[in-house]
Amino acid sequence: MGAIYIMWLRQLKRYWRSKPRMIGSLAQPLLFLVALGFGFGPIFQKAGGGNYINFLAPGIIAMSVLFIAMFNGIEVIWDRKFGFLKETLVAPVSRIEIMIGRTLGGATVAFLQGIVVLILTLIIGFKITDWHMLPVGLLFMFLMSVLFTAFGTAIASLLEDMHAFPLIMNFFIMPLFFLSGALFPLDNLPGLMTLIARFNPLSYGVDGVRASLTGVSHLGMFTDFSVLIVITVVICIIGSYVFSKIEV
Repeated sequence: MGAIYIMWLRQLKRYWRSKPRMIGSLAQPLLFLVALGFGFGPIFQKAGGGNYINFLAPGIIAMSVLFIAMFNGIEVIWDRKFGFLKETLVAPVSRIEIMIGRTLGGATVAFLQGIVVLILTLIIGFKITDWHMLPVGLLFMFLMSVLFTAFGTAIASLLEDMHAFPLIMNFFIMPLFFLSGALFPLDNLPGLMTLIARFNPLSYGVDGVRASLTGVSHLGMFTDFSVLIVITVVICIIGSYVFSKIEV
């Protein structure tokens, strides 16, 4: 447990010291909220969709969690390049504990970033319909943080080229985000897009946050929670196995 705590604390310290990174990571969510929220809001309302900011905000919160969690994996490659990973792995502790600590640390960072974006959405005009469900929304955000941090770490454990990591991450992140229902409803989509959305883990995270904060759900909150739990456990197991086989 000591190794888990140390790695968790190290991830938090590394993030806290990088204030430009903290500030810069808010630029994209703000751009989406303002440009899309106010730009497409009148069109969405005329189409009978209601308040677009209320629809969009949960998707932007999930997007923020996704980006921070996935790109957290690059620190594995960074640590490998500069020798810190080797020093960590030769320590008399289980690699699984190291993986768990890194994952929880990165997930905590992504979760806190999601809370900051949630606060920004409230300032811009997002309205939570039932404040009693806020803890449930936060739970969905944390599950997404753990899931995608573990996924990003697993991918990074297979790579040695730091420049390849962002390219591969974008290959995964963009389809995950745009086909998750974050920007548009999943109702009445073409068959192929509906199928992709069903297999997209972020769809269940976005829908879970939206259901808990606005009361609107496409997939069902129980389904969202069950699928996220199962996928998170599976990805964490795979990520732990891949990380345990890493060579430095």
